[in-house]
Amino acid sequence: MMSSVIRGLHGNHDKLLLALLADAGDNAEDAIPVAVETSRGLLVACLRTTGRKVLAINPMAVSRYRDRHSVARKKSDAGDALVLANIPRTDMAAHRPLPADSGLAQAIAVPARAQQDAVWDRTCAHNKLRSLLREYYPALLETFTDERGGLLRPEARALLAAAPTPRAAAQLTTTQLTTLLHRAGRQRGIDTEATRIQAVLRGEYLHQLPLVEDAFGRQALALLRALDTASTNAEELAAATIDHFGKHPDAEIITSMPGRGSLTGARMYAEIGDDRSRFTTARALKAYAGSAPVTRASGKSRTVSHRRVKNQRLASVGYLCAFAALTASPGARAHYDRRKTTGDRHTAAQRNLFNRLLSCLHTQQHYNEHATFPTTHNNPTTAAA
Repeated sequence: MMSSVIRGLHGNHDKLLLALLADAGDNAEDAIPVAVETSRGLLVACLRTTGRKVLAINPMAVSRYRDRHSVARKKSDAGDALVLANIPRTDMAAHRPLPADSGLAQAIAVPARAQQDAVWDRTCAHNKLRSLLREYYPALLETFTDERGGLLRPEARALLAAAPTPRAAAQLTTTQLTTLLHRAGRQRGIDTEATRIQAVLRGEYLHQLPLVEDAFGRQALALLRALDTASTNAEELAAATIDHFGKHPDAEIITSMPGRGSLTGARMYAEIGDDRSRFTTARALKAYAGSAPVTRASGKSRTVSHRRVKNQRLASVGYLCAFAALTASPGARAHYDRRKTTGDRHTAAQRNLFNRLLSCLHTQQHYNEHATFPTTHNNPTTAAA
């Protein structure tokens, strides 16, 4: 193992690292493992293509290793490099190298994660806009309060863009509203909807001062542009994610699970990958996803709690998939109800259901309802309940 540390250098020195590896005897048959604090970047991608083991060590774990060399809490780039170089030498078995995923699996992960980020950005922009409208424009919120999607609907965004203030909205005619609904993509009941919207917008509401209201309107348009951008990004990235995911041979296995579509399946697959040796047991996969509980035992004390350190993206999509499975699978619904009767709350019951579904996914076979939930189908009374 190479332990040479170059001191006094700052920035990226990728070529220098490769030269040092070559000088230390690195070759294709006996590649020197490398420890870094990130799993992303050009250097990591190049190192992975060489077939060597790349260990992505959590910075928190690195800080613990740093205390082995000094208790003075000092820190430097050269010192951290030495610590990272020693980790594979002393504790290689305690750390898992980056998975050897195929190029297609890595390509799926890029738009899948970006799409999830875009959805989170869209939710953030939506919440900011809704909070602002509550301060000066309650009529618009009232107009779409019972509509699915609320302010995310194209009609709501088109109306806000055309009339960013309550006074401007109250002056809209039914003809103008009909045109707005047409442009927003509505196809049915346009005249009835235009009449309803006009009646709501012309109702009696509290108003800000005219100048203050105009200022709020300008701020709302700025937030609306951010919401439109995030919505467009989420839609385009979703299409790219589904396109890449559909090309993978494992897509049929992932989407065979109840309540799992192409987009949620791609999100899940982006975090799991297609390296069959990554998770040797189903419990390892469950721990990575955060569905397996954590046991803390000391003497006569023993507590079991849910896992907090996990892959947050995988846990997030797992929560959605478990919720969708309640209506797509009778066995999943019966399992969820059974956990609720034992005292689990909604989130805990869904996490337990996700835990069961991960066991099925680890078999790398198409979903089988009877094999996943044998108790439900062997007991007609339970299934009927």
